[in-house]
Amino acid sequence: MKTNKIGKIAAGIVLAGLLTGCYQEDYLTYDADFTGIYFRDSTVSYSFGVTALEIQEHTINVPVRIMGVPSTETRNFAFEIIPDSTDANNGVQYLLGTPQIPADSIDGFIPVIVLRDGLGGNYENGFIRYKLGLRLVADKVFTPTLNESSQRCVITFDNAIEQPDWLDFQGNKVWRESELGVWHPLKLIKMVEYFHELEAIQPETYKKMVDLYGENLEHIDYGDPYQYKTTIKKYIYKPMYDYFNAPENRPEILGLYPDFPFDFPNPFPDATE
Repeated sequence: MKTNKIGKIAAGIVLAGLLTGCYQEDYLTYDADFTGIYFRDSTVSYSFGVTALEIQEHTINVPVRIMGVPSTETRNFAFEIIPDSTDANNGVQYLLGTPQIPADSIDGFIPVIVLRDGLGGNYENGFIRYKLGLRLVADKVFTPTLNESSQRCVITFDNAIEQPDWLDFQGNKVWRESELGVWHPLKLIKMVEYFHELEAIQPETYKKMVDLYGENLEHIDYGDPYQYKTTIKKYIYKPMYDYFNAPENRPEILGLYPDFPFDFPNPFPDATE
């Protein structure tokens, strides 16, 4: 009998502890008497990188979360720009949308629209990485809470297109010039663009390639996708070769990259045109 009593007491203590933990989590999320708000991340980063050239804007939804019950209506909240954490210009490198907490949700966001045309730098001299610091401020509904770092978020963004980390057996970056010509950012952009188009052509093969190489071909061992070389030559290298050699594309290419080397090799040099 004594053993059973001890077991029941121990079980009660464990259960009480579990319930206390649940109550604490519920308090942070659903306390009806407090409408706090905080950033879910202290930093957010974005790079256009290998995004197709025609995409000139990207919206970063900077995530926030509230403490309190959800509302049946969409609610707005207040924030301000932190001058000493910001070197980007509104209307040039970014635009700000309307912050909101959607109806029936404890999660919300601040839309930051990044403008690609306004981003400076190049692959020869380096890309400029911009910063935008945001701070939550109190309004009639929400009060910034938790700690100071949870009330601030710094967004960084750029147009960087770096040579991918395809490494040889010594850990050095490799770019196979025999198949791709000399390194240039536009080649990687088009390579990833045609790779993504493969999803509509051969969806099962595309999925396997994503698992092996990454969504943007970031994990190609030794820079040689030998496992799917035939597929890549047909659906990626050949369209790249055709694009770079089409006379009608030359003005656009030179307008964007005056130094572009038109040296992409024909992946099927022996084929009859």
